Amino acid sequence: MGSLALLAREMGYQVSGRDHAIYPPMSDQLARAGIAVETDMEAPLPEDAEIIVGNVMRRDMPVIDQLLNGFYRFRSGPQWLGEEVLSQRFVLAVSGTHGKTTTSSMVAHILDAVGMAPGFLIGGVPGGFGVSARLGETPFFVIEADEYDTAFFDKRSKFLHYRPRGLVINNLEFDHADIFDDLAAIERQFAHLLRLVPGQGKVIAPLGEPAIDRVIGQGVWSPVERLAEQPAPGADWWQEGGELFCEGQSLGRLPDSIQGAHNRRNAMAAVALARFAGVPAAEGLAALAGFGGVARRLELKGEVGGVRVIDDFAHHPTAIEATLAAVREQMPAGARLIAVLDPRSNTMRAGVHAGRLAGALAAADRVYVHAPRDLAFDPAEALADLGDRLAVADSVETLLEIVMTEARPGDWVISMSNGGFGGFPARLVDALREVAA
Repeated sequence: MGSLALLAREMGYQVSGRDHAIYPPMSDQLARAGIAVETDMEAPLPEDAEIIVGNVMRRDMPVIDQLLNGFYRFRSGPQWLGEEVLSQRFVLAVSGTHGKTTTSSMVAHILDAVGMAPGFLIGGVPGGFGVSARLGETPFFVIEADEYDTAFFDKRSKFLHYRPRGLVINNLEFDHADIFDDLAAIERQFAHLLRLVPGQGKVIAPLGEPAIDRVIGQGVWSPVERLAEQPAPGADWWQEGGELFCEGQSLGRLPDSIQGAHNRRNAMAAVALARFAGVPAAEGLAALAGFGGVARRLELKGEVGGVRVIDDFAHHPTAIEATLAAVREQMPAGARLIAVLDPRSNTMRAGVHAGRLAGALAAADRVYVHAPRDLAFDPAEALADLGDRLAVADSVETLLEIVMTEARPGDWVISMSNGGFGGFPARLVDALREVAA
């Protein structure tokens, strides 16, 4: 919603908004754009404005009753975006359970690097751009296409409003248990999405993922390119020893700066989608050498007294495991990996993935888990297999004290949360600096 506000401001609208809370990096972007944010959810709505409704808003909220009792013009955020911004654009969409933000950031970077000046809307702040959304100067628009529902009055997935011409489906797992009953319900939304890709469009998806195969099996009317981890029958793209291949031809090595197997898969998908938009594959790969990453995706927050602090958005067992593997890949021998997890998403808080967490965190030498009292599962019980590597705390302040007590030079501390986490990574860096001073 903050990104939509940035686009609307760039289009010349006077924009304001409200939310229960706002935190960096979005709060900083909105402040720079001069967009006021109200945190009093009971304040009267402006009478002369169109109201854009985000999917966090529930029907039982007083502000929604105020909206419906009045005579306001209102639309959902995705509907407004689809009708006002994307309807006349060449939309390049990145979907899937994991990797959407990084892959869409890579696509935007590639297009920008070759002079195509795309618009974009991404669920993070790509390095080199400094903003999560812009209109751009050409018809091309890169969007992170989320399967979460649209609004309290529109339970379709948001991406059904985007009308992509080029579509990446990175992967497909069960998530968003507060919205979907099972994986089949998610697959149905993706099958609807495939119906919106035109015959002259392109669908890019990995081989060997049963859920994606089931989605494609429900009908696809566009050319499909398949990605693989190694040479395989039916693969159009693959990797081998860090080298990227397209239709049997080597494009060269992926940049060393792209760390982790999951990010190398993201890069392959990004180069493929950029090629559909007209960027020769070799040029797309070369452009990735200058990719500056994304805020809160393996983002180094600071190194103090030999302790490195990294912030990451990982909030699903698959993403947690991949993130820790990517960090391990960079660490020197003998260094300790300390994982600090905030299970904040609705699915995680409900304990849907509790049985997989111990395995996902197994690569860490120490694991600290934030367990607020309203968590629906007991992390100490769910993660008992980690033994004495595990510590659980019910407040961010206690976690900070524990990590500060146990951290030592050479440690790599990675904070994983899809929320504000009480500013934990930045507060840890500040606390380490105070000790060092």
